[in-house]
Amino acid sequence: MTLPQSRVAEITLSYYPNIKLNDCEKVSSSKDAERLFRENWDDAQIGFVEEFKVMLLNRANRVLGISAISKGGVTGTVVDPKIVYGLALKAVACGIILAHNHPSGNLKPSHADIKLTEKLASAGKIFDLPILDHLIMTSESYYSFTDNGEPCLS
Repeated sequence: MTLPQSRVAEITLSYYPNIKLNDCEKVSSSKDAERLFRENWDDAQIGFVEEFKVMLLNRANRVLGISAISKGGVTGTVVDPKIVYGLALKAVACGIILAHNHPSGNLKPSHADIKLTEKLASAGKIFDLPILDHLIMTSESYYSFTDNGEPCLS
């Protein structure tokens, strides 16, 4: 069965950056990523409620954007992989850095943190869109999955 032309949607992909890519920050280390996330985090909230954010990078590791994915309670937040990868695909990102905070001040990844990272990394393989790192942040410090050799990113 063929649909009449009026019932067929036309989809066009286009990209209109607001700034020149050479003006975008370049991420070369977890410290760079931590600094940029911290600049985009509400200091009054980092020790209060858990939030999850993503940093989208181009092929040269220049930041295309940072987006808040979810905000939860004192002990957790829900992250939908469809939202993470929907944003990344729309931005034509080539890499993703994840970050969330632990209001408790504990930098150790929880079992849920590791499972979520594994799930997102697995999805990224399908799109050839790797999770480059996952940071856990507190008001004083941060933990990098990559710097600590976490196997869930490989």
